[in-house]
Amino acid sequence: MRFRHRAAAGFATLLLPLAGLVGLASPAQAATSATASYTKTQDWGSGFEGKWTVKNTGTTTLSSWTVEWDFPSGTSVTSAWDADVTSSGTHWTAKNKSWNGTLAPGASVSFGFNGTGTGSPAKCKLNGGSCDGGTTEPGDSAPSAPGTPTASDITDTSVKLSWSAATDDKGVKNYDVLRDGTKVATVTGTSYTDTGLTKGTDYSYSVQARDTADQTGPVSGARAVRTTGGTTEPPKGDKVKLGYFTEWGVYGRNYHVKNLVTSGSASKITHINYAFGNVKNGQCTVDDTYAAYDKAYTADQSVSGTADTWDQPLRGNFNQLRQLKAKYPHIKVLYSFGGWTYSGGFGQAAANAAAFAKSCKAVVEDPRWADVFDGIDIDWEYPNACGLTCDTSGPAAFRNLMRALRAEFGPDYLVTAAITADGSSGGKIDAADYGGAAQYLDWYNVMTYDYFGAFDKDGPTAPHSPLTSYPGIPQAGFNSADAIAKLKAKGVPSAKLLLGIGFYGRGWTGVTQSAPGGTATGPAPGTYEAGIEDYKVLKNSCPATGTIAGTAYAHCGSNWWSYDTPATIGSKMAWAKNQGLGGAFFWEFSGDTGNGELVTAVNNGLG
Repeated sequence: MRFRHRAAAGFATLLLPLAGLVGLASPAQAATSATASYTKTQDWGSGFEGKWTVKNTGTTTLSSWTVEWDFPSGTSVTSAWDADVTSSGTHWTAKNKSWNGTLAPGASVSFGFNGTGTGSPAKCKLNGGSCDGGTTEPGDSAPSAPGTPTASDITDTSVKLSWSAATDDKGVKNYDVLRDGTKVATVTGTSYTDTGLTKGTDYSYSVQARDTADQTGPVSGARAVRTTGGTTEPPKGDKVKLGYFTEWGVYGRNYHVKNLVTSGSASKITHINYAFGNVKNGQCTVDDTYAAYDKAYTADQSVSGTADTWDQPLRGNFNQLRQLKAKYPHIKVLYSFGGWTYSGGFGQAAANAAAFAKSCKAVVEDPRWADVFDGIDIDWEYPNACGLTCDTSGPAAFRNLMRALRAEFGPDYLVTAAITADGSSGGKIDAADYGGAAQYLDWYNVMTYDYFGAFDKDGPTAPHSPLTSYPGIPQAGFNSADAIAKLKAKGVPSAKLLLGIGFYGRGWTGVTQSAPGGTATGPAPGTYEAGIEDYKVLKNSCPATGTIAGTAYAHCGSNWWSYDTPATIGSKMAWAKNQGLGGAFFWEFSGDTGNGELVTAVNNGLG
């Protein structure tokens, strides 16, 4: 666990929750014009460092200041400096020290703190008034959300936006117009023409009302707009080229949406699956809200080159994906729910499929990020079979769930599913009605990897992603060709099947035999998990020495690994094309090299 400590005698305070709060400033003080702004200066996953800056924007001297805010449950301050910070439940109050309370006109002062949790401040008050410079009357409610903007008169460089008015108990003063989450104008009416845009470019617009006390209300729904002109071209060919982007990769792996740009991968893919949303109590839900829509990015970290602000309506991965789509309009993004860890809730979801589908639509099309997602992906591991947990919902449950999702999302929305690649007789493909469900889906992501690995710690060593069977394969039917053939036999069209590629290897240790089929003593060491390692590491630490069933393998010291290389991916893509498959997908982007050589191999192989 990483912490940052900043303390000097008289400047730092170790915090304990206090029942009493510092009293609010007098009405005369509250009317003084000043602002309080917040930034998260550091984030280490389990904790963070925050900073508040108070600025006197008026014409008279400010004699003291008190900043108040709310944190969501689970987020709290652990230590602070340059202010006395107290709490009552989830409400926090910071009062100036004896030496930094006086602020001349134009002057500013900052105080900081270390915290735990993932939340951001809300309901900020400065000396009892608005933190953006206004004053708040007691009992004055914030305005409602305006209507989602409509777009008209779209040209190469401009667009006219109109929206229905917000309501407020004391009256609406004006509206902030947000482009890609950043304020570009403040207007008094309910329309605005944005100019100076780039032709052939995607933008996202929303609106936020401000009342006469300068309180801002919730942000409206987002409207996607593409200016006319431009010649941005998608990757060549008609095949799907899809990669998974993991929500948690922004922490230890330090892999962000911008890496898709710097690696060159964004120009070579067609779709992204954002993984994973959770399934709880039979409903779809966002898993890590901080990573998804709250984490602040600096200018150099963001796709657009613009830093996030503390008060913008959408941050995190969702905002970065929005910026990526503006830069690469051909990319479609799907929100993937489930996965190995979060599949336990699907059985309950299948018991009321219509309610589940409705809950998913509410998450995916939340007005804050509705323009980000083009589809939904369901990764149920495994219906009517066993994965991390065992499901007994019956062979029809998966089909019923897919039918409900298609009914809820309609014909123009992408609905897909990641499914088992167990091609054995009586195996997982036979446990559910994948053939019957195919009519409701755009395609299946067939997980043709993880067939063999150090979960069988004694071996035998075998390629984790064999394209075909081979003499001595540990389990019949555990290969891509058999899985694809079985799904076709159940009536799934070839064009609705995507071949899966792992951007990682699986390995054993205690191995003396170079060829496949050797015995082992356990999993080989891995950076994040024993028995698993990224391709970008293995290509240098344990270079491939041979291939078996279309997959590379390597024997280094006592370790034995199997993984795909650009060469084996090229062969697998050729096979997929010959089979008439709809394309390929991979798990996941961060396992690739910094210049995206595996993504390049997928793109070049599919043509």
